[in-house]
Amino acid sequence: MTTLPPISQNKMFGGTQSVYAHRSVACDCDMRVSVYLPPQAKTQKCPAVVWLSGLTCTEDNFTVKAGAQRIAAELGIILIAPDTSPRGDGVPDDKDSYDFAKGAGFYLDATRMPWAKNYQMQAYVRDELTAWMLDNFPIDKNRIGISGHSMGGHGAITLHLKNPELYKTCSAFAPITSPSQVPWGQKAFKGYLGDDKNTWKQYDATELVSAPSKTNILIDQGTDDNFLAEHLRPEIFANACKTSGQATTLRLQEGYDHSYYFIATFIEDHLRHHADGLGD
Repeated sequence: MTTLPPISQNKMFGGTQSVYAHRSVACDCDMRVSVYLPPQAKTQKCPAVVWLSGLTCTEDNFTVKAGAQRIAAELGIILIAPDTSPRGDGVPDDKDSYDFAKGAGFYLDATRMPWAKNYQMQAYVRDELTAWMLDNFPIDKNRIGISGHSMGGHGAITLHLKNPELYKTCSAFAPITSPSQVPWGQKAFKGYLGDDKNTWKQYDATELVSAPSKTNILIDQGTDDNFLAEHLRPEIFANACKTSGQATTLRLQEGYDHSYYFIATFIEDHLRHHADGLGD
């Protein structure tokens, strides 16, 4: 068990729900991470699911609202939920935008200044967070999955497709799967990466799925999601998956919106999806 001093720590379903902070070289700031250790982690290494949250969120949203700990305790899954962007007084921000800068790191490595100095979220999640969680918690390095919501669903699918040897399983709620073709993604890509759309492709799941992974990607999408038609458009990704042969289960959930009520309803299905894929 880690000896890191937690910011907060509570017993939950026989396990421990904690929040930690650690230094990120990639983002040049301290990053906060929520960690749920199920009771099984007291005596053995466990699989882990990394959760990436969406726009405006922190590490708290999933921890407090998703209701994931009960099923994680049953399945013996460690939950790792990092913040969505770098933070701190020295980190540049766009105070007029909820969908760019702080709270909106888009899980990419920015190349344009002033963003490039801190907004290195792909490198942070893939490299630093992975090393940190393996060094400090009883995680089986061969049994890690990734999931997320909205912007975080975009991050989960792209990180999985580019690193299938690291993230063995993948799922997402209402993900931005074709960011180059929708306003949220276009704004972020132009701001962080510039105008060259060829550079956008490395962070676009619809482009990346031309090299499919061997796992089935589970996606849930609410039909009453206010962002569905303009920003999400899962049918574009689904068609690309059919073309490439990527196994994908896209479930359209009637009447559900973009909120954590939606996530809480189906989070058990997603954790069981990861447990089945990660195996023993």
